[in-house]
Amino acid sequence: MAVDVIMPQMGESIFEGTITKWLKKPGDKIERDEPLFEISTDKVDAEIPAPTAGVLKEIRVTEGQTVPVQTVVAVIDATGASGAAVAPSSAPTKGEAPKPAPTSAAPPAAKPSGPTPPASTKPVPSAPATSSQRAAAGDNGQKVRSSPLVRRIAREHNIDLKQVPGTGAGGRVSKRDILAAVEGGGTEARPAAGGAAAHAALETAVPPEKMYFGRYEVQPMSVMRQKIAEHMVLSKRVSPHVYSIDEVDVTRIATLRAKTKDKFEQTTGTKLSFMPFFIRAAVEGLRAYPTVNASVDGTNIVLHKECNIGIAVALDWGLIVPVIKDAEEKNFLGLARAVNDLAERARSKKLKPEEVAESTFSITNPGVFGGLFGLPVINQPNVAILGLGAIEKRPVVVEDAIAIRSMVYLTLSYDHRVVDGAIAHQFMGKVKQTLENWNESIL
Repeated sequence: MAVDVIMPQMGESIFEGTITKWLKKPGDKIERDEPLFEISTDKVDAEIPAPTAGVLKEIRVTEGQTVPVQTVVAVIDATGASGAAVAPSSAPTKGEAPKPAPTSAAPPAAKPSGPTPPASTKPVPSAPATSSQRAAAGDNGQKVRSSPLVRRIAREHNIDLKQVPGTGAGGRVSKRDILAAVEGGGTEARPAAGGAAAHAALETAVPPEKMYFGRYEVQPMSVMRQKIAEHMVLSKRVSPHVYSIDEVDVTRIATLRAKTKDKFEQTTGTKLSFMPFFIRAAVEGLRAYPTVNASVDGTNIVLHKECNIGIAVALDWGLIVPVIKDAEEKNFLGLARAVNDLAERARSKKLKPEEVAESTFSITNPGVFGGLFGLPVINQPNVAILGLGAIEKRPVVVEDAIAIRSMVYLTLSYDHRVVDGAIAHQFMGKVKQTLENWNESIL
């Protein structure tokens, strides 16, 4: 019995995915729920398990190809090597969308050039509809089907989506459709910025003849690298970055961690790192100065009630920012477990799309690699990101005497459209006060 393997829908706002790697080849035996292929979407990378046991009969979508969700990407012979039919899963496995009725494979869609900045999906009843929301609705009040990336490009180029013919499934406006509209004159009203323009800037900033010289090796950007590149260019275009740096004495925390890390791991089953301390301090700062816990929607400032903390996780193949939701409601142990769990699943490609969305503030830790401090780029749509430097013992003056203390540099990158220097330094002062006077129990 032939069983179709489809491109799963990894979230409500995700309409297509790119197959980055096949973990099996035609003719290989495979067990149900065994990882079959890896995908990359505009939200997250993930391993997709096989829906049934059997033999991989056919691969229909090659590595690097982007297709809409529900597209048949492979076929498994469920009779396999045993000769007896193997019943496929009656319910979708983790990370898999429900199976569609047997149809021919949907045509490939245009490959995405980068990620859509994570944005909160929670409705704000009192907020007026944004221009992109109004553009996404037709004359009869029906919503024009499109992805967040398409809506962002339409907003940036002042294009009315209901005037763009959709060639995607069910009349959906695809990225190819909106880029065709842009090329057809949709940019006359305003200069290009971000999105497709950012990708174009990466391609045309230096003429090719100026780049290819001497001895060289060409390595194409991975899908994730392209997304990171576009996201960073977009952030620098959109947000006027300003930086504030402070130095913090974390001797009390370093001593506490050194004394209790073994007992903490034995008692709780999770490792004790410095990150939960900094998350707790950041939450206290966000509570005291909520302007830092915000995002920008046109001329509106959205002040978030939750403290959803994005934690940058370095991967061998790139970078991802999983989010600790409602960090203000978690105790120290809850934060420690959340940090370790998200980091582990990020590196094993087990994150869900909703776990990398809706951050309100971000933290990055170049200090773990020995960096004294850095000037991080804001993770859109946040208005600030906290950078942690290396914790080092240094001689400092304490009450008119030289003392050896564990010190760290903290850097706050913030969007000057929303956050002024006075607020930024008061926020940093609160973070510093919390760390230097730590009095919360960790067990």
